[in-house]
Amino acid sequence: MEQNKRIFMTGGTGFFGKSLLRHCLDLKRNALVLLSREPRKLVEEFPSLAVDKNIELLRGDVRDFEYPEGDFDYIIHGAATSCRIIPDEEMRSVVMGGTKHVLEFAKCNKRLSNFLFISSGAVYGNKNNVPLSEDFPCEPENVYGRSKLEAERLCLAAGIPCSIARCFAFIGEYLPLDVHFAVGNFIRDCLNDKAIVIQGDGTPLRTYMYAGDLARWLWSILLRGKNGRAYNVGSDRMISIGELARTVQKVSGTQNQIRISLPPSGRPPQCYAPDIGRARRELGLEVETSLEDAIRLTLGYHQRGGS
Repeated sequence: MEQNKRIFMTGGTGFFGKSLLRHCLDLKRNALVLLSREPRKLVEEFPSLAVDKNIELLRGDVRDFEYPEGDFDYIIHGAATSCRIIPDEEMRSVVMGGTKHVLEFAKCNKRLSNFLFISSGAVYGNKNNVPLSEDFPCEPENVYGRSKLEAERLCLAAGIPCSIARCFAFIGEYLPLDVHFAVGNFIRDCLNDKAIVIQGDGTPLRTYMYAGDLARWLWSILLRGKNGRAYNVGSDRMISIGELARTVQKVSGTQNQIRISLPPSGRPPQCYAPDIGRARRELGLEVETSLEDAIRLTLGYHQRGGS
């Protein structure tokens, strides 16, 4: 990135925002304004934010925050609530209302080079059994996926330079271990030497990208992504949920029990995995961190007490 650029980011206290702060954003010669509902909580995790003159924390809700002054060169819109189960009406309000409010702000920026909307692989739906390319029909099956798809369309119709990152499944320092993410639950169980219980037959296929790779990919799409283009973001190494549990256990070095609740169904395994050929061809991006190393790095973070 050239020097003296201004960046505005929503979703700073979530997995994506904190991963960008930890792994990617070099703000020695550029400035960041970071929107957060809980700036104090963010400063507790990143004490340097309180003294970094190039970072300004803006307190507010993504749906109605007061627009900061001055023009921005880049906007990253990542505010969402995918880590928490909330009522459908609230989910739609955050995704759609927040996107509309951020887009109105983006339109006021005369020197905007790109607007990165962080979307989700949920826009494709979840009854597929092949890796999903960006041209695959989008048939979302829940309010989160439907809202993300509608928000994508709002961004593309806004008349501003815009790229879209459709993000799949991830692992990293800031992934919650106590919500509905299988890999986080498995790491939690190994840290506490408790049995891993798989609710199902363990055959569904997933892929997991490390947070450091995620940050690098998002940064590359922001700076070099084509206008109006969607890019899948994730790993292309597929692994079953059962094998994932065994891999986490092996890397952890624990002997806790793994219990699979149901016998194999005999049906083709459900697959939630991206085809990342477009990002490779157009942006030269690759997955650089193995799943085993990603698990090791995430385990180490929690073993050190979150540092």
